[in-house]
Amino acid sequence: MENNLSFDRMPNAINDLLRKVENIERLLKKQSDVPTENHNELLNVKQAAEFLSLAVPTVYSMVSRGELPFMKKTKRIYFSRQELLAYLKEGRQSTNAEIKEMADQFLVKRKKK
Repeated sequence: MENNLSFDRMPNAINDLLRKVENIERLLKKQSDVPTENHNELLNVKQAAEFLSLAVPTVYSMVSRGELPFMKKTKRIYFSRQELLAYLKEGRQSTNAEIKEMADQFLVKRKKK
């Protein structure tokens, strides 16, 4: 849009501004409609199984073996989304570069003794 507005160009400039404001409003509304994940959210067994991409009986088996962090109130079992995420991250495998770096650090510390 030009900086030199004349009285004749004013209606077109206002229409352009209105169209841009409507686009911004639409984008903001679309963005606010996207659900945000609540990391402190409690999940039931079915939701936890879906979150972990496991079958419900597998989740029950892992709970009975003490492999998954859970909470129990009366006869119901609940899972913290944040604790399940931490559980998944514990299973992270180191890359070859990370393993080499740890080995180098170990050797350096060992030589100092």
